[in-house]
Amino acid sequence: MNTSSSIIFKFVAFLVIFSSFSTHVLSTLQANQTFRPKEELLKLKKIKGYLKKINKRPVRTIKSPDGDLIDCVLSHLQPAFDHPQLKGMKPLEPPKRPKANESMNIMEESLQLWTVSGESCPEGTVPIRRTTEKDVLRSNSLRRFGRKIRRGVRHDTSSNDHEHAVAFVNGEQYYGAKASINVWTPRVTDQYEFSLSQLWVISGSFGNDLNTIEAGWQVSPELYGDNYPRFFTYWTTDAYQATGCYNLLCSGFVQINNRIAMGAAISPRSSVNGRQFDIGIMIWKDPKHGHWWLEFGSGLLVGYWPDFLFSHLRGHASMVQFGGEVVNSRSMGYHTSTQMGSGHFADEGFGKASYFRNLQVVDWDNNLIPLSNLHLLADHPNCYDIRAGKNNVWGNYFYYGGPGRSSRCP
Repeated sequence: MNTSSSIIFKFVAFLVIFSSFSTHVLSTLQANQTFRPKEELLKLKKIKGYLKKINKRPVRTIKSPDGDLIDCVLSHLQPAFDHPQLKGMKPLEPPKRPKANESMNIMEESLQLWTVSGESCPEGTVPIRRTTEKDVLRSNSLRRFGRKIRRGVRHDTSSNDHEHAVAFVNGEQYYGAKASINVWTPRVTDQYEFSLSQLWVISGSFGNDLNTIEAGWQVSPELYGDNYPRFFTYWTTDAYQATGCYNLLCSGFVQINNRIAMGAAISPRSSVNGRQFDIGIMIWKDPKHGHWWLEFGSGLLVGYWPDFLFSHLRGHASMVQFGGEVVNSRSMGYHTSTQMGSGHFADEGFGKASYFRNLQVVDWDNNLIPLSNLHLLADHPNCYDIRAGKNNVWGNYFYYGGPGRSSRCP
């Protein structure tokens, strides 16, 4: 066989082999394509159905500087009124605010980034942060989206991926709580971790019947797609198993305010050795109708959780808790570098450590009163710690937080 014939033979052989290989690859791809698109299409169909349900038709949309779309939705069409026990109803009138003995000590307040342009939602509407397909796809599943799947109260010892530095009171009947919370931008190093600072109103055992109402600020890349601190709420009536959600991502919380958007970024934020900003949060039970109301800032009434959502909290709370929480996923095999609060330890004090101040509870007669018998607990004080104090200006207060992984916290 001459050289030319040899080359032609090898080329023909190559074509036969390549053709056979291509046919195999193509058939494999076709087999995968007949399977995968059905799976993906079903998932996307479910997501679109959820988004259609949760994103109500707005009368106006405002674009926030951080890219959020804030929809102004007629108040009686908000997600709460999808609940069978609220269908056809309208938001209630504001209740009587708890009575306070002391004058309010207001520092520089943070509000929300979407309002900086001066735009606001019209009267009769409520601002709702639009949920996008990207938001849902960041979550592991549609079932998980908008929920704390793991339990988020520090007494649940089985939840070792959640770490806390908290102050709490228990042993009495509580009808609400109030605090001013310093706002920072802690670093969160894993998409499925978060860092939050909040107050909890708690009732029930720490089993499957736990009831909580929660509010504060959080940094959650999974939920929001960025690292801004955002005003948030949460509730559950079965220890985070099937009930409840963040913000307005399910029916439950009824919003009445046209100036505050739950889940929206807070601005401005505090800086080390710079200006300090905080937000006021108050949750209390209306003595007349029994619903739990939420106030943000200095007197902005946001809305309420109807009493029928709960079992134990239909009566009163048995514990109130204030402080920070992070998720430590140990995804790299060691403690997370996700920061709590400002990322500085409590003993670094004002301008460096994050704080809660003017801690109060609401008694049976709708009075705001100072705390007595305040307990402190840090799950891992080498990673995140807490120190409390009391004075005439800040009342009961504490500093808390930390950097996470360090030489002290391997």
